[in-house]
Amino acid sequence: MLEKLGEVLRKATDKIANAIFLDKNLVNSIIKDLQRALIEADVSIVLVKELSDKIKKSALDERLKGVEKKEHIIKLLHDELTAILGEHKQLELKKGKKEQNRIMLLGLYGAGKTTTTAKLGNYFSKRGNKVALVGLDTHRHAAAEQLQQLAEKHKLPYFIDTKEKNPVKIWKKYGKELKEYNVVLIDTAGRHSFDKSLVNEIKSLDKTIKPTETILVMPADIGQAAKKQSQEFKEILDILGVIITRMDSTAKGGGALTACAETKAPVYFITTGEKINDLEEFNPKSFLSRLLGMGDIETLIEKIKSVTDEGKQKKIQEKIKDGNISLEDVIEQVKSMGSMGGFDKIKSMIPGFSNVEKKIPENLIENQEEKIKKWEHIMKSMTKEERENPELLEKQTSRISRVAQGAGVHNSDVRSLLKQYKLLNDMIQSGSDLDMSQGMSQKQLQKLAKKFGKKMRF
Repeated sequence: MLEKLGEVLRKATDKIANAIFLDKNLVNSIIKDLQRALIEADVSIVLVKELSDKIKKSALDERLKGVEKKEHIIKLLHDELTAILGEHKQLELKKGKKEQNRIMLLGLYGAGKTTTTAKLGNYFSKRGNKVALVGLDTHRHAAAEQLQQLAEKHKLPYFIDTKEKNPVKIWKKYGKELKEYNVVLIDTAGRHSFDKSLVNEIKSLDKTIKPTETILVMPADIGQAAKKQSQEFKEILDILGVIITRMDSTAKGGGALTACAETKAPVYFITTGEKINDLEEFNPKSFLSRLLGMGDIETLIEKIKSVTDEGKQKKIQEKIKDGNISLEDVIEQVKSMGSMGGFDKIKSMIPGFSNVEKKIPENLIENQEEKIKKWEHIMKSMTKEERENPELLEKQTSRISRVAQGAGVHNSDVRSLLKQYKLLNDMIQSGSDLDMSQGMSQKQLQKLAKKFGKKMRF
């Protein structure tokens, strides 16, 4: 996600901090690198020029000397970049017992509304809300089927009528049943272009549903065109926020983010992949902090909360305290870490991790579903005693052979599972815990990364 921009920003701040003298040539060199990186990230040329002029003016200000000047320029760079990314505004739910949050998602065809509806459903469900998904996209036949599959896969209640072609009638049909839910997420139809029929349908749905939040969903690859699109939608309805999808696959994300900021349409969330948990709250300061290699612990903890079952984690924590970790418990932790998208997805969130990440193998913790399925199959061939005390298998080769034969795998596959069990069990004990509901401290994360980085293979 905008990796090249992040690399240039880090180098720029290092050059400024380490320079003995901030002469005109050095300042011009830094500004040129910044300009090139920002333009490649599709940030508006007008904004790039404004930022360049402010940095140049401060660097040549004779009233500032030495360290004071360096600190001033670095702070200015940070503040100005944060400003062009827009304000931080959270999507806050109404919490009253009788309050219902009706969140309607709008956007053109192909923006990712249906997938985002499911991701939001998972996000709010993991935070203790009673969530329902409603499919009102009657134009794209596959939309209802897609929403249904996602809802069933992630155990989210849904309301869909594939036969009815009038979205208003579908909403009215499920009115009474939807009253049971405090968060109702509504997927609407899009079009290839902004036309009269889309406008009429949006207005009709808005009048009937009376949404508490209306969110515009836009893909990052439209870049600066996000400005025009957000303005068009805001002219019809009161768009309260934006979700930018596909931030993992394009360098134009900078254009989409800054374009939204220009229209005063705050970005609530960004999506960073296709998996259900690849959704994160957008906070300009935290986002910039990651680009600068300074980490983002808050987002990491929120991501951890989104992928774990709080009840299961509490039980595992009790077992950790008693020193009684089973094979199932350790594999549950592997699933949780894998659900976050692998180590590559979270390493930028760990402060100071750029200093040690080069020593760690790529794809450190991947969600390799086939391997996890094989592990679970192997466990089914074990006795209850063996699952709870895997050390028994290590002591008797005959047990390993029996389990391998029962699972239809090689002895080496069983030994591989035992090796990962031992490694992760040691890792859990070394870190005191892997409390996925609270998140590990920065020191724990760095300590564990250094200790186990070279050993871990999944």
